[in-house]
Amino acid sequence: MTVKKNTGLIRIENVSHTFHTDTGVLPVLNDLTLSVPKNGFTAIVGPSGCGKSTVTRLVAGLLKPDKGTVWLQGQKVNTPRDIVGMAFQNPVLLEWRTILQNVMLPLEIVPNAMSSAEREARAQDLLKLVGLSGFEQKRPSELSGGMRQRASLCRALVHRPEVLILDEPFGALDAFTREDLWQTMHRLREEEPFTGVLITHDLRESIFLADEVVVLSGRPATVQYCQKLKQRGPKSLDQLYTPEAIQTLNILREQIKIARKDEEDKL
Repeated sequence: MTVKKNTGLIRIENVSHTFHTDTGVLPVLNDLTLSVPKNGFTAIVGPSGCGKSTVTRLVAGLLKPDKGTVWLQGQKVNTPRDIVGMAFQNPVLLEWRTILQNVMLPLEIVPNAMSSAEREARAQDLLKLVGLSGFEQKRPSELSGGMRQRASLCRALVHRPEVLILDEPFGALDAFTREDLWQTMHRLREEEPFTGVLITHDLRESIFLADEVVVLSGRPATVQYCQKLKQRGPKSLDQLYTPEAIQTLNILREQIKIARKDEEDKL
């Protein structure tokens, strides 16, 4: 495989990371190198526990690598950056705040010159975009899981981050809600351009949302395989059932199988 120069808005260069646990040292990443171009969307898949979420925390500045370097916009990442928005499997909305107030929360934390009226208008616009108009004054417990996740996505994007990190945000949802949110993500990406990193165990989700799928090897993980995806106009769920999509899914499944076997062989 030809090694290309690592360029992009996000650059991870020769990163290795180890956790120290009660049972000893746990190597998680080994000489990992990858990049995501500006306004690109990369999905990261791999065996459970291989270090996918560790990658997102390194990009977000929540962890520092033991070796190697993480770059955002050409600057070395040492601490959390306000150009990053994050959404997780658990929306973690604050029950004592309304949905509108939850979405506006980052605007109270991230420095900005917006007035109170501008902040509210910004949050209202996002909620409308994801189909939550009319639910602004509801509490999180009054919304379904899918609606809470929509609000979480709005909160992650409200301060217009350059980078959006999605760590299995749809994993706990039923299949129909999950597919509906995939289409919501495409609308958000069209209206609110960002550079995306998605962690997922759902291969269909990865090829529907991403421009590129990166398969990590077994732990300690490095890049095992990359699959570029063709983006052709508006996305439809029907595209997941084309011969091309089925072939891509089969390739990715085989790569996951290889990664799992390699990890078992290391044990």
